Parts: sequence; C-alpha cells; structure tokens
Amino acid sequence: MDYIYLAIALPLLGVLVNGFFGRRMPRKAVGTIASLAILGSFVVSLVAFLNYIALEGGAHTVMLLPWLSLPPLEISYGFLVDGLSLVMALTVSLVSFLIHVYSMGYMADDDGYPRYFTYLNLFVAMMLTLVLADNLVLMFVGWEGVGLCSYLLIGFWYKKAAPPAAGIKAFIVNRIGDFAFLIGIFLIFWLYGTFNFTELRQSVETVAFAGHFPLTLIALFLFGGAIGKSAQFPLYVWLPDAMEGPTPVSALIHAATMVTAGVYMVSRMSFLYSMTEVAMLVVACVGAFTAIFAGSIALVQNDIKRVLAYSTVSQLGYMFLAAGVGAYWIAIFHLFTHAFFKALLFLASGSVIHGMRGEMDMRKMGGLAKYMPHTYWHFLIGAMSISGIPLLAGFFSKDQILFAAFTTRPDIWPNAGMVLWIVGVVTALFTAFYMFRQIYLVFLTKPRFDEAEIHPHEAPSSMVTPNWILAIGSVLAGYIGLPALFAGIIHMPNAFQPFVSGALAGGAHVAEAAHGAQELFKEVLTTSISVVVALLGLGLAFYLYQVRYGVTEKLKRAFAAPYRVLLNKYYVDEFYDSTFVQPGRVLCEQLSRVVDLGIIDGVVNAIAFVVGAVGQVLRPIQTGFIRNYAWYMGAGAILLVILLWLGLGAK
Repeated sequence: MDYIYLAIALPLLGVLVNGFFGRRMPRKAVGTIASLAILGSFVVSLVAFLNYIALEGGAHTVMLLPWLSLPPLEISYGFLVDGLSLVMALTVSLVSFLIHVYSMGYMADDDGYPRYFTYLNLFVAMMLTLVLADNLVLMFVGWEGVGLCSYLLIGFWYKKAAPPAAGIKAFIVNRIGDFAFLIGIFLIFWLYGTFNFTELRQSVETVAFAGHFPLTLIALFLFGGAIGKSAQFPLYVWLPDAMEGPTPVSALIHAATMVTAGVYMVSRMSFLYSMTEVAMLVVACVGAFTAIFAGSIALVQNDIKRVLAYSTVSQLGYMFLAAGVGAYWIAIFHLFTHAFFKALLFLASGSVIHGMRGEMDMRKMGGLAKYMPHTYWHFLIGAMSISGIPLLAGFFSKDQILFAAFTTRPDIWPNAGMVLWIVGVVTALFTAFYMFRQIYLVFLTKPRFDEAEIHPHEAPSSMVTPNWILAIGSVLAGYIGLPALFAGIIHMPNAFQPFVSGALAGGAHVAEAAHGAQELFKEVLTTSISVVVALLGLGLAFYLYQVRYGVTEKLKRAFAAPYRVLLNKYYVDEFYDSTFVQPGRVLCEQLSRVVDLGIIDGVVNAIAFVVGAVGQVLRPIQTGFIRNYAWYMGAGAILLVILLWLGLGAK
C-alpha cells in the first residue's frame, strides 16, 4: 500500500509537464500525457484495491512524511487506505480518465488546450488528496484545492463575461460553507487533540459528553461545509451557474469530484454523526428538501445542461438523505452509480451541443436521434438509469435509499422516515418526468431548427467511445450492491456493503439488512411503488411531449404563476442579490471611501506630506558648494565639542 501516493503524484506530474511545456508540445501529446497520468492513478488504485482484498480488508495508514510537529499538534502527510477511500479513488480516477479522453475531442480546437488539461489534472490530484487523506487537515487541503480548480475551470473561457462571474460565485459561496467547516475542524482539535481519522474515531467512541451537544455542534459545522461543497440548500446556487465552463468540466464536477466531497466527508465522519441523532436528522431533512426543491426547478428548465445541473443537486440530496438516516454505505453506493450515469448524461449533452454548433436551448432542438444515434442511446441509457427504470444501476441505489428512509424510526421524530420516504418518492416522479422531457425535446420531437444551416452530426470516436464505457457502467454498476430482494432472486450477494462498511458507522435506527419476512415485504412494497412512480413520470412525459405535443403551451398559460416561479428558480438568486449582494456592495463602497480613501490613504498621504515638507525645509542646505559643506562640518564639530564639554562639566 506504500505506493498509493503515486495516485496523486502522477496527475501532479502531468500538471508540471503540461503547465511548463504544454504550449511547446503538439496538442495530441498534451492530451495524451494528461490522460495517461489519470490512467496511471486508476491503475495504482486498482492494484491497491486488489492487494486490499488479498489482505482481507482492514484500514492501512501510509505515512509519506511528517508535515507539522508542534506537540500536541502532530500532522502528517499520510493516507488512509480502506474500503471507502479505495472505492472513491477508483471512481474518481476511472470517470476522470474517461472525461479526459472525451476532452481531447471536445476541446481540440480551443486556444487554451494546454491550460485546460493542466487544470484538469490538478483537479483530479486535489480530489484524490481529499479522499485518500488520513487526517482532516490534509483533507482540507484537497477540499480547498478542488474549490480553486473549480474556480479556474468554471471561468476557463475568461474572455467572456459569464464564465468568470460564475467562477467567482462558486468560489465565494463555497467560502461560506468552508468557514463553517473550519470551525468544525478547530472544535474537533479543541475537544480531542487530534486530526487523524483513526485516532479521532477511537476518541469519539470512548469519550462521552453529556447530551452529546459538543458532537452535535461539531457535526453541524462540518455539515455546513458539505452544504457548500455538495450544493445543498441554501448554498446550492453556485452549481447551476457552473454550466458556464466547458461541458467536460461540468461532467467532472458533477460526477466524480467536487460535489461528491461533502457526501464523502459525512460518510468518513459517520462515527461522529452516528453519535448525534439531531445532526443526522438535520442532514436527512436538508437532503430531502434539497432533492425535491431542485427536482421541481428542473421540471421547466430549457437549457440542456441546466436541467442536468439541478438534477445533480437533487441526486446529492438523495445521498444526504441516505446518510442522514444512517445508511452511509447506501449513500456511497448511490454516489458510485451516480458517477457513471451523470457523467454519461453530461458528456452526451456535450455531444449534442457539439453537433448543434453550441446551441443549448432544448426548444431549438428536436429530431436529433436520426442524426446522432450513438448520442441518443447514451442519453437514453443515462436517463433510464437516473430515473430508476428497473435493472439499471440507478434503480438499485435509489430504491435502497427510499427503503432506508421508509424503515427509519428516529427517537426524536418517529414519523420522520415516512415523511422522508414520501419526499423521496415525489422526487423520483419529478426525476423521471424531467429526464424523459429532455429525451423527447432533444431527440424525438420534430426538428425545431434549420437543418440545412445547422447540419447536426455525431461526435467523433474520441467522444463516443468513453460514453459507451460510461453507458455500460450506468447499466451494470448497480449489480455489485444488490438489495436483499434481488440478491436472493438471482443469488448474487451484495459485495459493496461489506467492502465499505468497515470504514463506516452503522445507523442505530436503520434496517440496513432486510432478510426477514416483514422487512422483505416492505422492500417489495417500496420497490413496487418506486417502479410505478418512475413509469408514471415517463408516461407523463410521453403524453405531453409526444402524444399531445404542444399542449404544454396551454398548461403554461393556465398555470402561469407557478410556472414563472419554477422557471425563475423560486427567485432565490434574486433574493440573495437584494438581501446580501447589493447591501454588501454598498457596504464595501462605504468602507472603501471611509477606510481605504479616508484612513489608509490619508495616513500614507500625511506621511508623504511630512517628508515632503521636511525636504522643502532642508533643500536650501543643499547648495552644491564644497566650502559650504566644510563650514557645516566645522560648525557641527564645534557644537559636538561644546556639548561634550558641558556634559563632562556637569558630572
């Protein structure tokens, strides 16, 4: 396991090579070096995975070098290799590699090609640092690193107005969450004197606090960081605007890197969250609300990427819902399956945009299935998987989240499970509808563009091939974590749960293993309802956009007020702008005038004035005549002798 650092070192090597020499190398060489660096990370992670299985699990700490030693503060540059970190490393490196390969075709003509791949390699290196770190401080380095890279990549096309603004928005909003995260980290060290995950887990499980209030406080502050990084309400507003970056960047952020960091952090700290039911319920409720809130916005959006962005916010809500009811392994399982179908959907949307000469408005598309058959199947498979169509990857992970919510009974709110389950089911209905609305508007309705002018075309093989690999993952990834109902039918055990469970704490009020007759009946019931809801959403989209195409315009007029609210995203951005941005701008202008111009500039200008005035007084002395300087020196010497004589006389 000592070689695990290579998973981070190889992308950093790619950063150095392309960062310093990329402009002097052929474009193909730049993309190849960047892609091979990430492939190397995947190979290292895979070898570690195989060795981990051979060693029959456990947690292995790899200390690369000491970082800071100020007793009692001891921080090392070390890595924690266990089932959770290996799943994350494999997911991040595999999906990132496919996105790198796709980018070689998508960004082929971009002027910033070397810069793009330099940033992309750095992004992956920072995410791998985050998931492999064995302590909170090193995790925070990766945490901030992915935040920096997201700023650089969202604002990649800096010559336009919108991308830099979106990058700044993402950076500032994340600073709010990161401030809370830092407070949580400081509180942990204050109470336990360590940042190391292994030591911290032992301390939390052995040191008790009356009422668990300190643990609840820490858990909520840490979750504040997760709210920002994983785009949960109310700090979700940066993620939809992140669509201003290149589409492969959107795929990377939404599928494998930045937004999954919060879910991973909560799961890594599950030993702490499982000790405080209040914090867990907050996590579950925020996740559930975000899921249905973002899902409702996605229902009426017209930008092909913005629909997927709100879908990501909603799916992340599902993950936090699972973590909040104690089903941490299911949260990570959904993160794993989501990485495949969300990367597939974004890259397929990139192929659509590529074939439509940059057009992203679905109202100006239609009929693309005949022009882009591969892309159509990619999008269809991704849509089916995220919608929970049976036997695809998303079906297995999403349904286990709903079942976990259905069976949970928190002591502080016994009916919470039923409420969370209902919210999850309604969100599933929304998901199926807006995904198949996309399918019909983009691929199956009549073309709404000038075919002679646009000439839609299929993406090149460098973009199609990675999508087929992701499509296979979107179908098969769920079979390594089958729920008890299906595991019993096809005699295929759940391999995912036991692999990651050693690194996770089990929820005290969640039935994670359902093998009894009563639990099996509940699982059949919840699964059946979920399937019916998914098919209902699909059918509704088929009726509105295929059978009765055009009737939606009448519905918009009939329900004009709620439609405007959803189309304008509940006016949350406008509320933030009027409540925080504009008052903040006014405050900054006042501070600039009073503090910067009045005090700071005033002090500097006063010093300059005094120096200038003294110079004016002394200027006549500088005559340039040697005889004058000789008189000054003589007079000074005489004055010095007199002063010395007077001083000696006084003694």
